[in-house]
Amino acid sequence: MSTRELIYDGKEKKVYSTEDPDVVLIHYNDVTTAYGGIKRAVIKDKGICNNHISALAFQVLAKEGVENHFISLENDREQLCRKIEIIPLQVVARNRLAGSTARMLGVENGTVIPNTVFELRYNNDRLKDPMINDTHVLALGIVTEDELKRIYYLTARANEVLKEFFHKAGMELVDAKLECGRTSDGKIILSDEISPDNCRIWDEKTGEVLDKDRFRHDMSDVTVSYQQVMERLEKAFEK
Repeated sequence: MSTRELIYDGKEKKVYSTEDPDVVLIHYNDVTTAYGGIKRAVIKDKGICNNHISALAFQVLAKEGVENHFISLENDREQLCRKIEIIPLQVVARNRLAGSTARMLGVENGTVIPNTVFELRYNNDRLKDPMINDTHVLALGIVTEDELKRIYYLTARANEVLKEFFHKAGMELVDAKLECGRTSDGKIILSDEISPDNCRIWDEKTGEVLDKDRFRHDMSDVTVSYQQVMERLEKAFEK
């Protein structure tokens, strides 16, 4: 990996090519954004925490048979992953009703529900990631019907595995925004990241918020919370 070419420059991550055309290097930085990039700040060591948390989560998922893009953790801020074609679709797995969905439905934030709710969002910054349904997905040609079934399978299975992983660390996975991509041979696998940036994570005993909502709502100790999630998951991973 002597040569790197920047192939994606995102708000919070950069993606570089490697000598292997099917492998990329993902670099996590400390920039934090919210509300479609309207709110922006640099949170010390956030990138380090998210890189490690995401690596741990993907390794746990792989052990449980959930195919994903992670290959290896390279250093504190970088990981090697399989190169994928981005599918512009987000699946939000909600184990409680919180955030925008709680507001939309007029219920209390954190409402306990008897089933997991799955929301589809069209990953489009210009349109502010609108919520869509299965028929919209097919009408737009984002994926085929069989591919959508696989995406639902991967995200549902990932949600169950991650809930248990976070529970082992004394934390509750309230919801998670998950994304998939296509490999060079056309297979759909889980991709992007799994971190406090795209998951709501609460302490099981106290209900303390340990995720990006601390930044969104101007709560203190954002770095401390991310570090706590990382350290607790590291201990759970070793068990």
